[in-house]
Amino acid sequence: MFFPFGRRRATEDRADEPVLDRRPLPLRRATGNRLAVIGFAMLIFFLLFSFVGPLVYRTNQDVISLVDANQPPSAAHLLGTDANGFDQLGRLMKGGQTSLEIGLFAAVVAVTIGTLWGTVAALSNKTVDSIMMRVVDVFLSVPFLFVVLILAVTFVPSVLSLSLVIGGFSWQVPARLVHSEVLILREQDFISAARIAGTPPWRLIIRHLVPNTLGVVIVNMTFQVADAILAVAYVGFLGFGLQFPDVDWGDMLSDGMQYMQAGYWWLVYPAGVCIVLTVVALNFIGDAARDATDVRLRHR
Repeated sequence: MFFPFGRRRATEDRADEPVLDRRPLPLRRATGNRLAVIGFAMLIFFLLFSFVGPLVYRTNQDVISLVDANQPPSAAHLLGTDANGFDQLGRLMKGGQTSLEIGLFAAVVAVTIGTLWGTVAALSNKTVDSIMMRVVDVFLSVPFLFVVLILAVTFVPSVLSLSLVIGGFSWQVPARLVHSEVLILREQDFISAARIAGTPPWRLIIRHLVPNTLGVVIVNMTFQVADAILAVAYVGFLGFGLQFPDVDWGDMLSDGMQYMQAGYWWLVYPAGVCIVLTVVALNFIGDAARDATDVRLRHR
């Protein structure tokens, strides 16, 4: 088919033009951050390791076998066995499930309570706002780990109870962050228009305010997950963690420290490395999400 010279030349020029990246700006900035990419890769690895790994590497984590206790790494047990004869690699996978589940659930609880509390306080009159934020200050003044340890000793710890306790005493920071955001948002024109239109307070919160604070909430949630995983590790390391057959990385680290002098390194270092790398990955993701959503850090 005959093409006029001008049309062919224009087509060639368009082919040389760079292709525009149509992804949202925060996503482009996050994926352009090397530490964020590393953090996402590490987090995906631990999720697959903990939840998909047991389907591939099958081990018995319910029946104690003292005959196989404290065996070094071998072809039969890639990371050796612990004092109860459990395969250490399979134990790491099971402990990872528990740690990640508690971390995610506790973060959801903390962020949900904090978001609602901070939003309601910011929309209330000065007296109610002041009282609600003083309550936040009171909770912040209470040593978090001290309260968690008392409750862990008082009640039989489980995945659900630890998640609720950790999340129930971690909502103060999200509340402060959301409170600050809502104080700014409530002066915006679209909020004033919604109020004039007779929008009820609950609808104003759900439809207008909470969606506009999601950037701050998502960033804080990544740090909340990391803090919750560390809190579980603290409690487990101090000997007040989950009971058999449940296990987390902190419990494994605490049990392994008893055999450190005997040279059983496989009972200590793998669990410690998993905790450190998971928390580092979540902090990388949180830092990148903050940089991607905060306009003030755009040129940093």
